Amino acid sequence: MQSRTRAPFPWYGWLGALVVVGAEIGLILRQPFISRWFTPIVWTGYILFADALAFRLRGRSLIRSEPRQALMLPWISVGCWLVFEVYNMSLMNWYYVGVPENPWLRNLAYLWSFATIFPGIFETADVLEGLGLFRRVRVRPRPLTPLSSALSFLLGAAFLTIPPLLPEGARPYLFAFVWLGFILFLEPINRALGAPSCYREWEEGNPRPALLLLAAGGVCGLLWEFWNYWATAGWRYTIPWPLDFGVYYFRMPVLGMLGFPPFAMECYAMYHFARRMLGGGKFW
Repeated sequence: MQSRTRAPFPWYGWLGALVVVGAEIGLILRQPFISRWFTPIVWTGYILFADALAFRLRGRSLIRSEPRQALMLPWISVGCWLVFEVYNMSLMNWYYVGVPENPWLRNLAYLWSFATIFPGIFETADVLEGLGLFRRVRVRPRPLTPLSSALSFLLGAAFLTIPPLLPEGARPYLFAFVWLGFILFLEPINRALGAPSCYREWEEGNPRPALLLLAAGGVCGLLWEFWNYWATAGWRYTIPWPLDFGVYYFRMPVLGMLGFPPFAMECYAMYHFARRMLGGGKFW
């Protein structure tokens, strides 16, 4: 039986690995520029390395196989993350420190950092898929009924609209509803529009896309908080007690880590909804 020949490891993967290692060294040496710009630098390197590894493992990757999507994904990432920034203005769960004082540089830092969020998650999911994670997991096909779809949509709408309307003291406790809300709200829409949908895959007996996204969100969450801890510019949390009961993974209260897996599914739903609205099925 002939063994499968794996694809070559693209050159930019080595560049990405070099960027990650160089950023880590610069951070250890407290080089001022790298320390302040560490988050977007290290995540750019990670994305390049992860894409190359995904290509090596799967024979296809975002950058090599879908370059138009690779160019659009960071911009959609920025736009969608700004939605969460708007929510945070009301729910007040985090704030930023150490960012450049010059407004142009500060906005560039935000833009570059936000642009790495969706690519980081999706590239990680591709690597996990290439490693064979959840390859044999199947469930019994079960069609999603119109009632279930409608309930998901309405519950998601409630999760997204009610928290900012509550009294100010209650809002910081409710960001978890936002992390779930876009999944519940957008997945039925994507399914109805014919866009990629975890709901559709699950009802066809294939939970693997959802499980890979959940795992990728967990991996990225571990890396986000690990790298954020050492960087000069980063984010800090204002999660109230008892959600913050003094046990942390670096700067993140441990209960907050539970938000990263569903956040990845949420990003997937938001991305494919935005892509469909922007005509992605036809043009890129």
